[in-house]
Amino acid sequence: MKVTVTEQGVLIPKSLLEGIQEVEIRKQNGAIVIVPIVQEDPIFQLGKDPIYDSVTDASVNHDLYL
Repeated sequence: MKVTVTEQGVLIPKSLLEGIQEVEIRKQNGAIVIVPIVQEDPIFQLGKDPIYDSVTDASVNHDLYL
């Protein structure tokens, strides 16, 4: 695909960015690279703000308690 560079830059068709909310644009080895920024998976947030309870082995047996 060829596009014209205007005073504002280049417009990337939304169809090429389907499902993408944010991108990183950088110049690398003479090429312009556009990389989607993947939102962090919420599963990685488990255990970041632990609660305290009478169960003492919750982290060891996490799957059993779900």
